[in-house]
Amino acid sequence: MEQEKSLYEILGGEEAIGAVVDRFYEKVLADETISHFFAHTDMEKQRRHQTLFISWATGGPNQYSGKSMERAHEGMNLQEAHFGAVAHHLVESLKEFQVDDRYIDQVVNKLLTLKDAVLGK
Repeated sequence: MEQEKSLYEILGGEEAIGAVVDRFYEKVLADETISHFFAHTDMEKQRRHQTLFISWATGGPNQYSGKSMERAHEGMNLQEAHFGAVAHHLVESLKEFQVDDRYIDQVVNKLLTLKDAVLGK
């Protein structure tokens, strides 16, 4: 019996996730409602962290050693609209890479489990 693939494997592993993350940040940085949050961010480092985080969150190897969600977003005064914009850009990026809707839903559901931590609630 074939073992079920993880979402990480279905998405194509770290390299494919990295490509989605690159496209995602192009969208985020072009969105004036949220781009200012990244004004003083080392985007290469941010892309690496995000790729490792999404890889881990989708069932890949745990190589993420960044700050907790609470610490990473502390003091940013993030609101529901900001979280929604980020989620939207991630969904659109996944769609551009022809990721099936059911897998996009799984990614979004994982993201939603982090919402309170990101918003500091």
